[in-house]
Amino acid sequence: MRVLIVDDEAPARVRLRQMLSAHADVELVGEAETGVEAMQLAAELKPDVILLDIQMPGCSGIDVAACLAEPRPRVIFCTAYDQHAVDAFELNAVDYLLKPISRVRLSQALDRVRSLAAGRRSDSPLASEGVAALDLTVRTQRTGPARFLVRNAAHYIVVGESRVLYFASEGGLTKLVGDGAQYWMDPTLNELEQRLDPARFFRVSRAALINLNAVAEVFPFPGGSGEVLLKNGQRLEVSRRRFRDLLEALGGERYTGDK
Repeated sequence: MRVLIVDDEAPARVRLRQMLSAHADVELVGEAETGVEAMQLAAELKPDVILLDIQMPGCSGIDVAACLAEPRPRVIFCTAYDQHAVDAFELNAVDYLLKPISRVRLSQALDRVRSLAAGRRSDSPLASEGVAALDLTVRTQRTGPARFLVRNAAHYIVVGESRVLYFASEGGLTKLVGDGAQYWMDPTLNELEQRLDPARFFRVSRAALINLNAVAEVFPFPGGSGEVLLKNGQRLEVSRRRFRDLLEALGGERYTGDK
């Protein structure tokens, strides 16, 4: 089991390293201090498992997990904060460990990875020290702005939500289109749609996902489909199936067709 540790605090990395040494089948392949470094090492080293902190400079562990390329490593979040548990569940995290992490909880998480690798269903609770309660207490609407890790030549950069106009799928790849720039990124539109707040982002078609704050005008077409004009002057098609929902997402009255 090849493991990558990601944490911006050196003492936390030392503790995880010491606890991992008790597992004969674990090989520590690397350590990262930031989310961007984690993305680079994950691509280079291709670990089986990432022990991933959430609160880090530049971009969060949630952002990193959402942007991991296929084949995706198993993710075990290791954090001092409980408010990200729902996001972790939605990203199919193997486990969510609260600091200070005990040897028992880390062993349980690694056992879950082993079960998944062997094709067995693990019935152990996701977090025996209160994750069921976490799921109830943190299931609130996400209000913080999103950030996205994108490729820029041989490294990654972080793009804030306010700079995003839309995401597009082209030739099996995902393109982020922003103010005066465009970048390629690893997550698919389906993955982004599941991750992002539907109050701020909307899937207008199979090929495009827009930032609702980037919409300047909406044009209905005969037959029920339509088009959006973005603030940069670009127009995107809105499918018939999604047009009425778009109007509602933008806060307008429900469109009922030509009168």
